[in-house]
Amino acid sequence: LGIPMRTRHREVAPNQYECAPLFGLATTQIDQNLLFCQIGEEVSARHGLAFLEQEKPFAGINGSGKHNNWSLATADGVQLFKPSAINAACNNETAFTVIMAAMIAAVDEHGDLMRMAISSPGNDFRLGACEAPPAIVSTYLGDDMTSYLEAFKDGKTGEYNPGLKTLDLGTSSVMPFNVPAEDRNRTSPFPYGGQRFEFRAVGSSQNVSLVNTVLNALTAKKFAEISEGVEAGKDAVAVAQEMLKKHFKVIYNGNGYDPAWPAEADKLGITHIDSGVEAIDKFVAEKNVKMFEDLKVFDAAECAARRTILLDLYVGTIEMEVGCMIDMINQHAIPSAKAAGIDAAGMSAGVVKLEAALKEMHAAADEYEAAKLARVLRLDTMIDVRKVVDDVEAICPADKWTLATYKELLFVDVGKFA
Repeated sequence: LGIPMRTRHREVAPNQYECAPLFGLATTQIDQNLLFCQIGEEVSARHGLAFLEQEKPFAGINGSGKHNNWSLATADGVQLFKPSAINAACNNETAFTVIMAAMIAAVDEHGDLMRMAISSPGNDFRLGACEAPPAIVSTYLGDDMTSYLEAFKDGKTGEYNPGLKTLDLGTSSVMPFNVPAEDRNRTSPFPYGGQRFEFRAVGSSQNVSLVNTVLNALTAKKFAEISEGVEAGKDAVAVAQEMLKKHFKVIYNGNGYDPAWPAEADKLGITHIDSGVEAIDKFVAEKNVKMFEDLKVFDAAECAARRTILLDLYVGTIEMEVGCMIDMINQHAIPSAKAAGIDAAGMSAGVVKLEAALKEMHAAADEYEAAKLARVLRLDTMIDVRKVVDDVEAICPADKWTLATYKELLFVDVGKFA
């Protein structure tokens, strides 16, 4: 179907796979990504398999996501995030630096929108572990670029020349070659990877069109601010230096999994929103609506409509999951326990708790309140009830347990378990 894939490899979890397409125009890539997901579902079903796109389908095992590699280029192909290319095209050794200043300012000022764009029920389980960055929106630039930008911020201008290192694969068929000295930080949500930024926190079930709309919009806003400054008589370098002084705090080159980082980020005033529901609500924050309106991307009503849709999706997903959980307990777990002579009272009480929480969610005043209740139901109540069921499963004879076990679900390709 004309979808070019560079790699297809197994990932860290059992039966988890990753595909990496070749780069292309964002609109084309988004369509091809959606088509690939549809093909995966249809072809898997034909072979008696299931193609799982959920971010965390199995507790205690790494989840999955999408890495949105994003860059900008001129109409004739000059890469804006490639220092040598954009500086040569502009005949200006500070062009790339001005662009990077705009990006840093954009991430700091509109980190809440970036967090909103990656909000889904599954990502509330995944962010902060499982090959995913935390729900703190910072950017990683590496020591070389950070030092360079710090000097630029303080008045020392000049061209950025990134360091290189030689990579030797140890095979005669591939000669040693040079690569950037600093690899991207895998614990950062938005690291610079040389010629591109990589938004690593997107959920695997998500349509990345909103993600890229947000990235393009917040970048356009900062580019416009620099342009307005220049037209008002300011020097572009001076505008960029002002931006860096104000927003430099959003650069974080450390370990995103460090337990001390969330408190430090809060102290610095960096966007930190653990709840996907609260992040979705940022769609209608005054500054964000104004940005979309100024850029003629969305008006206020369109922002509100999209917020409602995202909240309804959150609620609807959890409604289906809790309904499924209740059926599994009633139709499988409780009968299995009774057949084995195991007390099922704890599981019956769990069903009552789930049904009460579902009823409360349905009675909520609006979609925002319903979504907040749904998040508590999924991240607290359902997990507590699941623990009760797991304890029963652990002592129930295998021939009495009618649900698929982790062994059967995750290791079907290594032979039948006795």
